[in-house]
Amino acid sequence: MRPPPSRTRRGTARASLVAAGALAGGVIFVPTAAADGTEEFRIRDPRITESSGLAVSARHPGVVYTHNDSGGVPQIFALGPDGRTRAVLTVGGAQARDWEAMAVGEDERGRPAIFVADIGDNLGGAWPHVTIYRVPEPRTLRDRTLDATAFKVRYEDGPRNAEAMMINPRTNRVYVISKLFGGKVYEAPANLRTSGYNTLREVADAPAIATGAAFSPDGRTCVIRTYFGASVYEVGADGRPGERIGSVDVPSQEQGEAITYTADGRSVLVSSEGENQPVYRVPLPEEALPAPERTQDGRSGNTGQEGQGGGEAAEDGRRDASGSRLGLFLALAIAGAVGYGWLRGRKGRS
Repeated sequence: MRPPPSRTRRGTARASLVAAGALAGGVIFVPTAAADGTEEFRIRDPRITESSGLAVSARHPGVVYTHNDSGGVPQIFALGPDGRTRAVLTVGGAQARDWEAMAVGEDERGRPAIFVADIGDNLGGAWPHVTIYRVPEPRTLRDRTLDATAFKVRYEDGPRNAEAMMINPRTNRVYVISKLFGGKVYEAPANLRTSGYNTLREVADAPAIATGAAFSPDGRTCVIRTYFGASVYEVGADGRPGERIGSVDVPSQEQGEAITYTADGRSVLVSSEGENQPVYRVPLPEEALPAPERTQDGRSGNTGQEGQGGGEAAEDGRRDASGSRLGLFLALAIAGAVGYGWLRGRKGRS
């Protein structure tokens, strides 16, 4: 969705959304002044004016992908940790009618792939079907054209507007969230096909006016954002969003439409449409953090690199303790042997 022409009009529109959401019984979040977010980087590339999707790279540490909204060239921008564009990936054979979301998943051979969702429908049902494009994630980042695989998609209950898509990392299944006051989560078939249509079926409720969504790297939780905040959900054994377990206060943004988890699963990144926009890192609530790992003796440890380091440190500590005891024993034995030899020497000279 393109940003409204003026800040005054945008503020009026958002106030109307809040009022309408309350009347419709939807869940709409009002921004808070004390949202706990820090600026991760700023998007300074003048070609990126409508960041509508975010996805963390599976191949390149520190790299985040984004894309513009509608009416432009079908391109994916690879941004480095400093926000600078490291590569522009042109999606060959695709149209950028109304790109609204992206996620990193896998292709049919299990290789990392970037999915871009051309799922916007601001006319509320004008398009009989929408399209999800998939391109391989390149091993090296440089400007290039990648041929797209296109999947035609339509909803079981008729056309609708949507701006959020996510992929479950455990199942590689695609989910689309409608952008309505009575928002819904739609599940795609387990295996997308390039012939005919892939039917999306409603499987859960969603917040009103959803603009972005993502699964956590471990697939245990997922997050759905609106313009004003985000909800965190537990993921059930069926791979679908389940019980709401928390919320995330996102910083006030010009027109926030994208969200993704950081690689360690402990925070989310959020971006906004507009020029020269910051990308914020927002920590997740305690209940949404990655599940603690278990050591062999059943005790809990931390997750991620810190958890792995903690486990290794604990193991090293046990090894160091054993080594210290062995070293002390050897030192005492050597000292005893030296002392015994010195006494024998004295006796021999006396």
